[in-house]
Amino acid sequence: MAPRPSVVAAMALLAAGCNWYYDKLPSPDDLMKAIPWFDHMITSPAVHPYKGVRLAGGKEVPRYTVKGTVPITGSEGDWGTGDPLKLQYAFDTLAANRLANPTTASGTIAAGDTAYHTFCAVCHGPSGAGDGPVGPRLGAPSLLTAKARTYSDGYIYSLIRYGRGVMPLYGDKVWRPRDRWSVVNYLRKLQADASPPPPGGGSTPR
Repeated sequence: MAPRPSVVAAMALLAAGCNWYYDKLPSPDDLMKAIPWFDHMITSPAVHPYKGVRLAGGKEVPRYTVKGTVPITGSEGDWGTGDPLKLQYAFDTLAANRLANPTTASGTIAAGDTAYHTFCAVCHGPSGAGDGPVGPRLGAPSLLTAKARTYSDGYIYSLIRYGRGVMPLYGDKVWRPRDRWSVVNYLRKLQADASPPPPGGGSTPR
């Protein structure tokens, strides 16, 4: 049975309508280009991100970077040797030992407590004695021994950042330098709170 003419006409109109919709109707994306900015963007300090600042006399200088958007100072160098078959980092040279702790215990202990119990206590234990839930299985050393107490802050910071031996690196997890120093300061508190170690020192990171 042949389709009725009215059905054929409706289908033709529908097909034509689809072509008009896809080929002729302006895209919403094109309308976006006609808007200089949305109303909430007018308060942004980066409405004209590449426009300079004109000084008295007509001289133009580049505008300042919006505070906090692009780090331009404070980058941290790398003291790795790049050879995974050797001691990877300069722990046995003066490089790590010369790294001065720029923080103090005041104001960093709480952050160090949080980071230590998040990343370190599982191996080194809540008090630093190497008795965390998985510490004995991995041979995690005590951080309270006499030798561990002699490590400089920079040395411990380097251990946190790069790892060594069975300890993996934590620089990609505790990625803010200040947070790593906070862990160092918190460890010093654990060492100060612990009983004096016996002579000989016991096991230490190697």
